[in-house]
Amino acid sequence: MESCKGPGWDKEAQESSVETAQYCCTACDGGELPGRGHAVRGRTKARSMSASSDYRRTQSLHGPSPVTTFGPKACMLQNPKAVMHIQDPASQKLTWNKPPKSVLVIKKIRDPSLLQPFKELCIFLTEVKGMIVYVERKVLEDPAIVADESFVAVKKTFCTFQEDFDDISDQVDFIICLGGDGTLLYASSLFQDSVPPVMAFHLGSLGFLTPFNFDTYQSQVTQIIEGNAAIVLRSRLKVRVVKECRERKGGVDDTGLILTNGESETGRKAMQYQVLNEVVVDRGPSSYLSNVDLFLDGHLITTVQGDGVIVSTPTGSTAYAVAAGASMIHPNVPAIMITPICPHSLSFRPIVVPAGVELKIMLSRDARNTAWVSFDGRKRQEVCHGDSITITTSCFPVPSICFRDPVNDWFESLAQCLHWNVRKKQNYLGSEEDEF
Repeated sequence: MESCKGPGWDKEAQESSVETAQYCCTACDGGELPGRGHAVRGRTKARSMSASSDYRRTQSLHGPSPVTTFGPKACMLQNPKAVMHIQDPASQKLTWNKPPKSVLVIKKIRDPSLLQPFKELCIFLTEVKGMIVYVERKVLEDPAIVADESFVAVKKTFCTFQEDFDDISDQVDFIICLGGDGTLLYASSLFQDSVPPVMAFHLGSLGFLTPFNFDTYQSQVTQIIEGNAAIVLRSRLKVRVVKECRERKGGVDDTGLILTNGESETGRKAMQYQVLNEVVVDRGPSSYLSNVDLFLDGHLITTVQGDGVIVSTPTGSTAYAVAAGASMIHPNVPAIMITPICPHSLSFRPIVVPAGVELKIMLSRDARNTAWVSFDGRKRQEVCHGDSITITTSCFPVPSICFRDPVNDWFESLAQCLHWNVRKKQNYLGSEEDEF
């Protein structure tokens, strides 16, 4: 049975969907979860080509088909009005194959103004909706929450976890973020595979990715729990960093084999990240120009000389990339953006490449200094000679719940947050008699 497809599926998948008898999600009938290499809640193990580390789609102009099951229970709602068997991005809907029972509440740390909204939301979810609430342990360590005696009974019902220690990927049905855009980026980093739907409330400084207003949170949360909400699938980048091992310490066997994140390479260390906004390679503290080689599908396309380079998703196009001179791209467009940072060439302009390509960044052989890389502003690390950064479009997008729909929400954010095309209007030109 063909699973529900988002905007990033290729032409071959379109043709095969014509012969499909019914359009539904594999999670609805208890089938295997595509793109996952491990069992989820009793499902059998499955290994698809899109999840294979040695398989790469080289012919498709689009990225890999997104996994349209979000967390344990959410999936894409069937759209019978799809044009040419491609679902209209403006009509993407969220539904539940089973009623959601658990929710992860992410709160911005060190912000006293969010304490009261956080308490109100948690009480509403636990006492009114009967939900199981997951909260990060460091959030409950806030002195104001610890000292609040009226909140003690509610805190005892929470399920707590620690980042990088506890795996909650198969425990959470959907996510509620309280804060700014950083809370959504943080929520994305907690899930390296399928991400539950995210509902983000605008309680931060910018709020480009947080369309909901907290004033009417009860009715809005109730509507999401009941299902049939509009969503936008925000594509992520799958980044693989391979580093040369320059020191032999404990944990390395006699053959030089190092195991990291389930991968192994002789004399090398491999790490993998899921990135929602951008991968930034820069010159770090050095005063010299950054000098890195950029490969596309194995071919050297250019050498970046300047302060660095930004590789971003369409979601990240309105972040660091637009500040560096890139265009703004709607999150439903399947693409990867390459934007130089202060290039030492007037002709080096930002470019957009298809989502299905594989990018590779390495330090140039004649580079005077090392480079530094960060992923959504986190996990910053040094890049030396022999290290490589491989970037492809991830099969696991972030399903962001819309206030209205993906088109209206995006343009509303452009107008309110970035003041896009805001200017004083030109006066109306009347008849020739009115000119004198």
